Amino acid sequence: MKEKMLLPMLVLILALTMAAIPAMAQPLSGPPADPQYKHSTPMPPGVASPDKVESRLGTLNFSDGFPDKATVEKLYDNLDFQRAVQAYLLALPAVSQAANRNAIRTLGPVNTVVPIFEQLLDSRSIFLTANDNTVYSWTWLNLSKGPLVVEVPPKVLGAINDIWFRWVIDVGITGPDKGKGGKYLLLPPGYKGQTPKGYTVVRSPTFNLWIPWRSFLVNGDPKPGVNLVKKFTKIYPLSTVGKPAPQLTYVDLSGKPFNTVAPADYSFWELLNQVVQEEPSASLDQIRLGFYASIGIQKGKPFVPDERMKKILTEAAAVGDATARAIAFHMRGTEAFYYANSTWQLPFIGGYKFQTQPDVLNLDAYIYYYFMATGVTPAMEEKMVGRGSQYAWTARDAKGEPLDGGKNYKLHLPPNIPVKEFWSVILYGNQTRSQIQTDQKFASVSSQTKGLLVNADGSVDIYFGPKSPPGKEKNWVQTVPGKGWNTILRLYGPLETWFNKTWRPGEIELIN
Repeated sequence: MKEKMLLPMLVLILALTMAAIPAMAQPLSGPPADPQYKHSTPMPPGVASPDKVESRLGTLNFSDGFPDKATVEKLYDNLDFQRAVQAYLLALPAVSQAANRNAIRTLGPVNTVVPIFEQLLDSRSIFLTANDNTVYSWTWLNLSKGPLVVEVPPKVLGAINDIWFRWVIDVGITGPDKGKGGKYLLLPPGYKGQTPKGYTVVRSPTFNLWIPWRSFLVNGDPKPGVNLVKKFTKIYPLSTVGKPAPQLTYVDLSGKPFNTVAPADYSFWELLNQVVQEEPSASLDQIRLGFYASIGIQKGKPFVPDERMKKILTEAAAVGDATARAIAFHMRGTEAFYYANSTWQLPFIGGYKFQTQPDVLNLDAYIYYYFMATGVTPAMEEKMVGRGSQYAWTARDAKGEPLDGGKNYKLHLPPNIPVKEFWSVILYGNQTRSQIQTDQKFASVSSQTKGLLVNADGSVDIYFGPKSPPGKEKNWVQTVPGKGWNTILRLYGPLETWFNKTWRPGEIELIN
């Protein structure tokens, strides 16, 4: 009885399975398609190429599926261009890092120089979305000659990023030393030697590392933080432990024109080639390296594109930059925004790994962040109540229109701004993504601004425009007619009401 029931069930399962197979995958039957050949079958639907294909590249010609010479040239030009644009977008982090590192290298030998902004970073500096509220100091290290020890000063907030702009470890307040200062032993790729005790051991995937940190003002004064950095920072080879640490060179960059922003022309590719040549291939995934190799950037080989490829790469850089700007200023994904019906965006979409689904890179989030900003650490995006920092970014007013330097705007910050340390609002130019350059030294208003006007209920109104409203000078940031701008609201030591969204900033309202 069971066998009789089983047979119809098997037939039913087979029928359902066959029905689920797409038409193109179903068996072909019937007489020969061509009577001259007894083993011929009908052409499966969708397989054959037409003799002519009309496309955005023009007409593509085929002879029984075989492309002609002109078609092949069009398709290879297009393929090389497509791969170059994608290579550009994927390489934004590495080239941003290389531009920063190369600029710092002009100040002195590697592993010996610490740039520092003793009177804060101001609008003359071209640095991606940098702040003027804390004392920046950082250094670029090179591990190609072996392990280095870095002694981090106390009371700083910082991180280590590799040359591909990936987070390696935090240092300072959110790091293992918890703001007390500590010794970090940085090991180069593939290091197999002994690792002595007494250090926070960091195994670096790359030879080049960036270590930025921020020191906080004390009663509005940057000097105490500067003194701690200069007193306690040390960099020396592991092999010289026990000997006096070499003297570091501190270069004060406050008020000095200095550019670390990457180019968007053909020289972009030369910077990318530097990184590929200097670092082990194992430090990056094969897909990105495959894109770079497809346009002629391969480790151990000279980068010498011919005139045809130079032309393609030059155009691809322009289109890549344009695409990054489209993504940054016209983000399509709703997950980028803090609140419904708001223009305030998350700088970190999907966290510091830019993953809005597990183990999958959100390409637009990745491109947006690395085009606009620098510095990657969980301390700038994870929920750390009273520690780290949080950010909201916008380039639009309350009606969604681009912010115009010739118009006047107002931003209302409701009472009980959720910070343990301080808050700030800083303006940036859309071209450089660096502080806008006006008659003001600092393009910002913050809780650290001396003379800041605070409303009776504890709220704060901030004004933007070419001229200050009468009596509002301390709460005003100057803008330039004919220039667009964007802004970042920073919260240092963010509180719970930020994370649960019971406090939210107002939108930027057009006054006139």
